Amino acid sequence: MLDNFFNPKSVAVIGASRKPGKVGYDILKNIIQYDYQGAIYPVNPSASEILGLKAYPSILDVPDKIDLALIVVPPKSVLETIEQCGKKGIDVSIIITAGFRESGLEGAKLENNLMKKAKESGVRFIGPNCLGLIDTHSRLNASFAAGMPAKGSIGFFSQSGAICLAVLDRALPEGIGFSKFISMGNKADISDTEIMLALAEDDNTKVILGYIEGISDGRKFLEVASQISKKKPLIILKAGITSSGAKAASSHTGALAGREAAFDAAFKQSGVIRAHTLNELFNYALAFANQPLPLGPNVVIVTNSGGPGILAADACDKAGLQLIPLHKEIVDELRTFLSPVASFYNPIDILGDSGSDRYEKALKAVLKDERINALIVLLTPTAVVDVDVTAMAIVNISNIIDRPVLTSFMGKKTVESGIKKLMQYNVPNYSYPEEAVSALYAMYLYNVWIKRQEKTYLELEGLKEKAEEIFSKVKEERRERLTETEVHEVLHAYGFSLPKSLFARTSEEAVTAAKKIGYPVVMKIFSPQIIHKSDIGGVRINLNNKKDVENAFFDITTHIRNIMPAAHIYGVMIQEMIRDGKEIIMGITRDTQFGHMIMFGLGGIYVEVMKDISFRIVPLSREDVHEMIRETKTFPLLRGVRGEAEADIEAIEESLLILSQMAEDFPQILEADINPLLVKKRGEGVVAIDARFTVGGE
Repeated sequence: MLDNFFNPKSVAVIGASRKPGKVGYDILKNIIQYDYQGAIYPVNPSASEILGLKAYPSILDVPDKIDLALIVVPPKSVLETIEQCGKKGIDVSIIITAGFRESGLEGAKLENNLMKKAKESGVRFIGPNCLGLIDTHSRLNASFAAGMPAKGSIGFFSQSGAICLAVLDRALPEGIGFSKFISMGNKADISDTEIMLALAEDDNTKVILGYIEGISDGRKFLEVASQISKKKPLIILKAGITSSGAKAASSHTGALAGREAAFDAAFKQSGVIRAHTLNELFNYALAFANQPLPLGPNVVIVTNSGGPGILAADACDKAGLQLIPLHKEIVDELRTFLSPVASFYNPIDILGDSGSDRYEKALKAVLKDERINALIVLLTPTAVVDVDVTAMAIVNISNIIDRPVLTSFMGKKTVESGIKKLMQYNVPNYSYPEEAVSALYAMYLYNVWIKRQEKTYLELEGLKEKAEEIFSKVKEERRERLTETEVHEVLHAYGFSLPKSLFARTSEEAVTAAKKIGYPVVMKIFSPQIIHKSDIGGVRINLNNKKDVENAFFDITTHIRNIMPAAHIYGVMIQEMIRDGKEIIMGITRDTQFGHMIMFGLGGIYVEVMKDISFRIVPLSREDVHEMIRETKTFPLLRGVRGEAEADIEAIEESLLILSQMAEDFPQILEADINPLLVKKRGEGVVAIDARFTVGGE
C-alpha cells in the first residue's frame, strides 16, 4: 500500500489551480516539471485544461485508475473528497490542505471526522497540513517545495513543513542527495513508525532522518526503532522536550522525569542516533550516507595548522575517541619528507607551508597503520596549498580504503571549490573540526550498537503474588499512597533488604522499640500527609540512648504539629541505623507516551540539586542497567576512590531489574522512590533505608 505513495503509476491533483502561486498550481507544476513518468490528472470543476493537461470536474470523472490522490481543496471539502476517493478505489492520498487540528478546536473536530471518513472509505493518508512528498528515484515531486533535491540515499521525514523547506533549501545548493523526502503534517493517519518502516525496506535509502515533535504510541515507536536501527542508521531530531510533565510530582523520580528524560531513554534503548540541532542532523547524515563505519575508536588527525589540530584532539578526548601514537616506522617515514619542526605524533601537523603533495604523502603514510579506524583531515587555507588538488588527493585515498575519512576545510570563499569536490565524491566536509569529530563519534557508537548481542532480561516469578494484597487494599480504600509499613512489605516481597523497623505511637513505645532494635537508632515521623520527611525536620539520626529517643520524639511531633497542623500523626518509626555504605536513589515514574521508566542516580537529600541521574524505559535488560549506572558522573565513586572499597555494583544492577519487574507487575504505580538505597561493599548487597509509593489510575 505504501508503495503507491512513492512509486505510483498515476497521480491526481484534486484542487489543481490555473493560477501561479497557488498551492494547487505549484504541486501540479512540480509533478510535470521534474519528469514524473506516470499519468497525471488535474481535478478542478472550473477548468478544462491546466498546464497542458486535460482537467476533470471530479475525481469520479477520471476514466482511468488512480494510485495516488493529492488533495488541495478547502478544509470543509476534504471529507467529501476523501469519500469520493474511496468510491474511486484510490487507496492512498496526501492531504496538503491546512485548517485542521493545528488551527484550534473546530479544526480538531474536523480532523476527527476526517479520520472516521477516511477509515470508512478505505483511504490511508499522509497529513493533513503538510508539504507533500518527493521521491527522487521515481522522479515524483508531489509537493509545493521550490526545487527538487539530487538523487541520493538519505530518506527524510518531518512533522514540520517549515523544517522540510529549511532542509531542502540547504540541500539544493550543496548537492546533498535524498531518496525520499516526506512531510508528515498532523500525522492524523499515517504515522512516523509506518514511514520509518517503509524507509527501512526501501533499497534506495541508506540512512533515515527524522524531525518529530510528538509520538502518538511510544511503545510502538520503541519496538519499530529497535528493529530498524539494527538495519539502517536512524537519526532523529526531537523538538518540544523542555517542558516537564511532572511539576506536581510527589517523588524525586517524578519531579526529575520530564519529556527530555523519556525521549533520551527511548533513543538510547532503541539505537536511535539523536541529533540536537538541524546542523547536527545534516552533519550526521552526510557521514553515514557517504562513508563506511569505523570499526573502532582509534583516530588519526592530519592538519596543516596546530590550533585546529588541538581543537579536534580535545573533541576526540571528550567524546571517547582515541588518538593513538603511530608506529615508529611510520613516524620515521614521515620524517623523510616533513620539516623537523613538524609534529609527528597524533595529531600530525604537517605545517602551514604544506602543499597537496605533502598532504597526500602524509595520509598514505599514516594509513599504513592498521590500528587506525578513521581519518580526520583538517585544512586551513594558506598561499601554498592548492585546495582543489588537495581535495582530490583526499578523495582518491578515501576511494581505496575501507575506513571513514572526514574533513574540515576551514574558511569559506578560499576553500569553497575544494569543498564542492569533496562533496561531489562523497567525502563529507565540516565547517569546524569539532563537527567532524561529533559525526565520527556518532558513527562509532552506531557500529557498537549494531554489533551488540541481543538483550537479556531477568526472569522473576512469584514476587507479584506476595505484594498483590497490599496494592488491592490501597485501591479498595481509594488511597493514593502506600503507608510506610505497606512500602516495607512490598519491598520485602520483592527481595529488598530493609533496616529493622518498629512502629511507636508514644515516647515510651519508641524507647521500647529502640531497645529491641539496639542503639543507635533513627526516628522518622509516621504520617500519610508527609512524603519528604527530611525536608520538614521529620527525621532524627544517631539516637544513642533512652534520653535521645524521648527528646527526639517530643521535638519531632511538636515541630510537625506546629508547621503542619492538618497532618495526621500516627506516631514514629524507629529504625536500625546503618552507618556504612554509599547513598543512591532508584525509582519508578510513568511517562504518558512511553509508560513506566526507572531512574538511577546519586541519592540523599541533594538528588534534585545534583541531578546526576539516568533513566530507562521498562522493561529493563541487563545491558540497560549496566549502561545507566555507568553513565552517571558519580559512578567512579561507586568503583571506589582513594583506597575506598568498591561498592556492590552487581547488587545495584539486580535491584534496578527487580524494580523494573515491579513496575510491570503493578501498572498502577505512578511514582516511587527508594531513597536512600544504601550500597555496601562488594558482595554485601544494598539496604533500602527509605521509600515511598504513589498509585492511581488502575
